[in-house]
Amino acid sequence: MKTPGQNEYPQNKYFSYYIKQVENEDVISALEEQLLIVEKLFLNLSLEQQNYRYAENKWTAKQILGHLTDSERVFAYRSLCIARNESQSLPSFDENDYQNAANFEQQTIEQLMEQYRYTRLANICLFKTYSENAASNIGFANGNAVSARALVFMIAGHELHHLSVLKDRYNF
Repeated sequence: MKTPGQNEYPQNKYFSYYIKQVENEDVISALEEQLLIVEKLFLNLSLEQQNYRYAENKWTAKQILGHLTDSERVFAYRSLCIARNESQSLPSFDENDYQNAANFEQQTIEQLMEQYRYTRLANICLFKTYSENAASNIGFANGNAVSARALVFMIAGHELHHLSVLKDRYNF
C-alpha cells in the first residue's frame, strides 16, 4: 500500500501530523511491528504504572490502551467503508466522550490487551486485501475528504504519537 499523497487527507494538525509520523512506507509491516511493541510495553507495566497519570485529568496507561483500540476501530471502520465505495459521510467521534463512556479502569491490562490484539490482527488481515484502487478511494469522514489508505496510515501514526507520549510523559 503506497503512502497517501497530501491530496488524500485533510491538511490539519491531526491528519498531517499522524500520517507524517509513519516513516515505514510498508504500513502493514509497521502495524505488525507496533503490535509487538505495544504488547511488550503494556504487559510489562506494574499495577502502579497501569494506573499512573502524569497530571490531573490525564489518562492512565490503561485508558490510553483502551483509547488506542477504540480509535483503531473507528479509523478501520471508516477505511473499510471508503474502500468499499461508501457514499455517505461518516460521523466524527469525540475521544473524551468515548473515554467517559468506557470502563477501561475496571478491566485488567490483559483484557484490554486482548481487545487491542484482536482488533489489530483483524485490521491487518483486512488491510492486506485492499487493492491499490480500493486503498486510493476517497470518501468523507468527519466532514473531510480522505482516502482509505490515509486512514490506515492514521492508525499507525496515531499509535506512534501515543507511544511517544508514554515514553516522554510517563517515562515508560
